[in-house]
Amino acid sequence: MRIRTDICGHFPDELTFRSCCRRALPLRKYDESGKGLGVRQFAGVASLAILLLTTGCGGGGSSGGTPTAINVQAITVDPGPTSNVNLLFTTVTICTPGSTSNCQTIDHVLVDTGSVGLRIISSLLSPALSLRQQTDASGNPVVECGQFADGFTWGPVKMADVKIAGEHAGSVPIQVIGDPAFSVVPASCSAIGSAEDTVQTLGANGLLGLGVFQQDCGIACAQNAIPGTYYICPSTLCQETQANLTQQLQNPVGMFSADNNGVIIELPSVPATGAASVSGSMIFGIGTRGNNGLGSAQIIPVDPNTGTFTTLLNASTYSNSSIDTGSNALFFADANIPACTSSTASGFDCPAATQNLTASNRGTNGAVSTVSFQVANADMLFAANPNSFAFSNLAGQNPDATSFDWGLPFFFGRNVFTAIEGQSTPAGPGPYLAY
Repeated sequence: MRIRTDICGHFPDELTFRSCCRRALPLRKYDESGKGLGVRQFAGVASLAILLLTTGCGGGGSSGGTPTAINVQAITVDPGPTSNVNLLFTTVTICTPGSTSNCQTIDHVLVDTGSVGLRIISSLLSPALSLRQQTDASGNPVVECGQFADGFTWGPVKMADVKIAGEHAGSVPIQVIGDPAFSVVPASCSAIGSAEDTVQTLGANGLLGLGVFQQDCGIACAQNAIPGTYYICPSTLCQETQANLTQQLQNPVGMFSADNNGVIIELPSVPATGAASVSGSMIFGIGTRGNNGLGSAQIIPVDPNTGTFTTLLNASTYSNSSIDTGSNALFFADANIPACTSSTASGFDCPAATQNLTASNRGTNGAVSTVSFQVANADMLFAANPNSFAFSNLAGQNPDATSFDWGLPFFFGRNVFTAIEGQSTPAGPGPYLAY
């Protein structure tokens, strides 16, 4: 899920502009309606067996930890609750802060390295959890708006202990999406589109943002009341508010007591015809244990304000690029590749023949890594492989001509590292990406 930059344009001061742009809220590239933004939906899909494939290591030195390791969490690409393609899911346990027994485990939470913060659908949460409401200094409830390309999430910020694999983060601010106690949505939030406050409209049971930043908005929201971000909601109308760093949604990994400097996504290669589903591993920490070393991975430092780098493809330069599990295709503007016209592949590309392309990713330090990839005809791909939900060769047109969104297809057959800002790693402090 790409970083939104359009919300930053109204700031006259460059520092505020750059700080605001670091807000890694998802620009979603999937939509369970099956219309636009690169999505396919199937009604009444039967359960599919998970394919256990061999992990391909794209340069990283990780040994591929087992699910029993304390810092290793299982991840799966499967149809999910709404039968979409290329969505990466995991399971998260949340608890009442301080409790080891009053907990609830939520499956099919979307893993998103392009955003920050845990968001869970309200209707799935047990009332017994009694998560504490985040408030401002005057006791007013703090509520967050998450704006996406095709809609928004709205809900209160509440405190929860978060457990993933054997790791634990205490008292994490999370967003509870669609809480009926906060049913009136400010126009500055809802103007982006329709509400995505149910499993069906979000396409998942929640969203786990594990990007390069520690907070989802950072200093910009701590210093300014920015429309479409944080609000206080007293008994009267909700209003925009500043949110200090501790009040904002947090990257749970950065709050772990150990293995807290980053995340590795390990997924196997998939054939050109796709796979029904795919299993992989999410490994916490970079260089903190024997199973999460960088090895020969290429380091791509990213802009510390935006989390982006530069991609070069043919004669085009995409200066606002990102690597993002939350996007279900590779999204980049290319007038030479036609878009699909059918409703089943709307938003994806449909070249007459599969395109074999090579691009270069350039970090902020000038380091360059070459990436070869394919763009297949999504119409033909879906028609010939109706039971496949994991594809490495899906692409779509990006409305932002400066952005190359390296979505989930990039992750197949690679170990991809995301280093969190300010955290020490064997390659120096984050933020950076590596593969």
